[in-house]
Amino acid sequence: MHRCYLAQAPFGSGTLEVEGDEARHALRVMRMRVGDVCEVFDGAGNAVRAELVATAGNSHMTLKVAELLPPMPPVAGITLALAIPKGSNMDLIVQKAVELGVSRIIPLVTERTIVRIKPTEAADKTDKWRRTVLEACKQCGVNNLPVVEEPQSYKNFLQRQDLPALRVQCAIVPHAQPIRTVLEKGRANGCSDCVLLIGPEGDFSPTEYAEGEAAGFIPTGLGPIILRVETAVFMAISAARYALDA
Repeated sequence: MHRCYLAQAPFGSGTLEVEGDEARHALRVMRMRVGDVCEVFDGAGNAVRAELVATAGNSHMTLKVAELLPPMPPVAGITLALAIPKGSNMDLIVQKAVELGVSRIIPLVTERTIVRIKPTEAADKTDKWRRTVLEACKQCGVNNLPVVEEPQSYKNFLQRQDLPALRVQCAIVPHAQPIRTVLEKGRANGCSDCVLLIGPEGDFSPTEYAEGEAAGFIPTGLGPIILRVETAVFMAISAARYALDA
């Protein structure tokens, strides 16, 4: 069933007006016709099933709400803080991270980050990643739209006061604790949210590891195999969901 995004929709009985790109995609690509049914979500956890009752050209449609859908079961609140990888890997990571249930994505620039985004490019890159997030939500049935922040420096990130108390830095250092140990201890202490910090292809520098620990991040190993960045992301998110979900 096709899904439409309508921000701040007044869900309930009555009708919804969908226009612009969302309407064009539904009418021209998905070929919805009057009488067809779709789901509409607002990005804040609410969703309805609705029937298409009228159109105006190819960029406006009127939907009649048929059913308020039940909320999705709660999942762990996972913030993914990631050194921006090279190539198209960031697009893949954003898409799959949404499918795996992250709530926030923070792109980082570290000492060894190969990709250097100019200030004039940051907004465009972020908008692209946000579009990827929206498409992933539509495809996999996620009703809470994850937040994608603009790229920021590693040092500024570590100074933030709004990060979860359970702070995991995926690390290739001798004193790294197994990820299962770290997450199970967090769950035992009542944590249901965490931040996963993952470095670039060349790993964090020794100075960055020290700065991370000083900011409360626990060096955490993902096992004996050296993983590609995208693989490390997916493994860490999956482990966090398994350990911290209600």
